[in-house]
Amino acid sequence: MTTTPQADGANASSHELQRKLSNRHLQLIAIGGAIGTGLFMGSGKTISLAGPSILIIYMIIGTMFFFLMRALGEILLSNLHYKSFIDMAHDLIGPGAGCYIGWSYWLGWVLVGIADLAAIINYLGFWLPPDMAFTPMGQALISVGCVLFVLGLNLLTVKLFGEIEFWFALIKILAILGLIVIGGFMVFSHFHSPDGTASSFTNVWSHGGMFPKGADGFLAGFQIALFAFVGVELIGTMAAETKDPEKNLPKAVNAIPTRIILFYVLSLFVVMSVTPWNQIPADQSPFVSLFLHAGIPTSAIIMNLVVLSSVMSSMNSGVFSTSRMLFGLAKEGQAPQSLARLSKRAVPAKGLFFSCAFIMAGAALQYFVPNTVEAFTLASSLCVILFISIWSIIMVCYIRYRKLRPELHAKSTFKMPGGVWMSYVVLIFLFFTLVILSLEADTLRALMISPLWVIILAVTYQLLYKPRMKKRLLGQQLDN
Repeated sequence: MTTTPQADGANASSHELQRKLSNRHLQLIAIGGAIGTGLFMGSGKTISLAGPSILIIYMIIGTMFFFLMRALGEILLSNLHYKSFIDMAHDLIGPGAGCYIGWSYWLGWVLVGIADLAAIINYLGFWLPPDMAFTPMGQALISVGCVLFVLGLNLLTVKLFGEIEFWFALIKILAILGLIVIGGFMVFSHFHSPDGTASSFTNVWSHGGMFPKGADGFLAGFQIALFAFVGVELIGTMAAETKDPEKNLPKAVNAIPTRIILFYVLSLFVVMSVTPWNQIPADQSPFVSLFLHAGIPTSAIIMNLVVLSSVMSSMNSGVFSTSRMLFGLAKEGQAPQSLARLSKRAVPAKGLFFSCAFIMAGAALQYFVPNTVEAFTLASSLCVILFISIWSIIMVCYIRYRKLRPELHAKSTFKMPGGVWMSYVVLIFLFFTLVILSLEADTLRALMISPLWVIILAVTYQLLYKPRMKKRLLGQQLDN
């Protein structure tokens, strides 16, 4: 596969993505990607399923994702001509793998956008009257407004996107740190809620132990917990738009374990210390319910605004990444060629419109599943299945990279710990999560219909894109 080095700054070609994201942007976007809607909204249901063992679940998943991101980081830094996963999979496995990972990543983030809209409607219900927020017309207006807002942000420059995501991520970080400090103060001051419940670290394990729902509950907690990590690989889609990737990418990847412990494990440990896990509503953000349970409605309003901004951040990142995936696919002849053209601001505008149109169409799911938590669970389950396949392909790419490019691995300054054998451990873990999805009725439905996507993609690839790619290859050979 032939690739073109990405131009930098003012010399960048109008046909190529430009390196406009600084270290400040990349670090905060990486943190924001690790703090997704699944943490703020999905953790309520995960706690109801798994109890305090959610802390162990997050540590296990976080460990696996650290190795996955180290593998991805080593591959991307081995060849700076790789613009995203598509180039990587195309080169190391084949064009079919590039097509699959690109379109599946696109669909996965479209589903994230649909899940985010369900979450936004749920959060707005905190303020709006039920006859406004939870009617079909009200949900439609909220969905359209959110999608148009995100579209407008992304149609501007990539630098502005980085700036907006920087502040979105900063709000999330400060809010979680604030919650940890306030919750810690409530525990150490033995704060009593209006119902007489005392804040104490013992609340975490004194209501049935760490595994109150047994092995079944522990395994069931993995599905929504995995959704919380969707987006941690987001920096892999920014390879073509990041300044000084050799320096900035390793920083972003190496900080993942600290972020998981701080933003997932410690924050939820504090939440369950203030509010016993069996009193946290499954259909509400535990970060909001903490303050409501404590009888501090003003803080609950502030935290609800924070989680709302977090969901908007997730949707913003999703629209950004899908447009870049479509751009890469079109460059390889695996998507309509109109999606390969950039606007005057060097953003793939047509890809942005394409993705937003599908997110808006998917929002019609609210008409058929009016319960926002059910809609969120359905969209997030389908999304997790797609991302498990994408993460698996990334690990297969690493194994192929080690076999086909041993000289690049030898001179790499950012080697993956554990190498090939650790890649197989991560693959086994990802397969294990697929098995877990078959244990719950709602996730089993999503698992059963997911092969339809593979069939649709395989037929489309064989009939539309494979002949076009052969024609392009023949044309290149004749030119040479």
